[in-house]
Amino acid sequence: MDVLAAIPHRPPFLFVDKVTFCDGENIIAERTWRPEEDFYKGHYPNNPITPGVLICESIFQTAAIMLSERVNNDAENIVGASVPVLARIVNCKFKRMVKPGEKTVASVSLKEKLNGFYFLDGKMTVEGKTALTIEFALTLVDQKAAR
Repeated sequence: MDVLAAIPHRPPFLFVDKVTFCDGENIIAERTWRPEEDFYKGHYPNNPITPGVLICESIFQTAAIMLSERVNNDAENIVGASVPVLARIVNCKFKRMVKPGEKTVASVSLKEKLNGFYFLDGKMTVEGKTALTIEFALTLVDQKAAR
C-alpha cells in the first residue's frame, strides 16, 4: 500500500514508513524514529525522547491510511476526494517512552461508524511492549475544505 497516495501528509510531518497489513477494519504500520530528526534536538537534548503528540499523530496517520483505503474501495462512495481528519481523542495512555532509533508498530481497529464518524482504538508498541493506547474518532472532510 502506498502511504503517500493514501494521505496528504508529507515529510517532515509523515510518521508512517510502511503498512504491513490492512483489511479495511484493521491496519498495522511501522515507523522507525530516526535520531537525526529535528525535534530530537530540542526535546530533552541530552536524553531525547519522541514527543507523545507525534506518537499519537503516527497512530492517527495510520488510521487515516486505513480509512482512505476503505473509502476508495467503497462502491457506494459518493464523497469524492475526502481526507480523514481527527475529531476526538479519548483515554490516551502513555506506557513507555520511545527513543530515537526505535521502530514502532502501530495497530488500529475500527470499532464503529456512526453518523459520518469513525470510532477507533489504537496501540503503539516497541519490541512487543506497549508504548501507547488511545481511543479516538476521525471523520471525512472534502479535500478542498481541508485546505
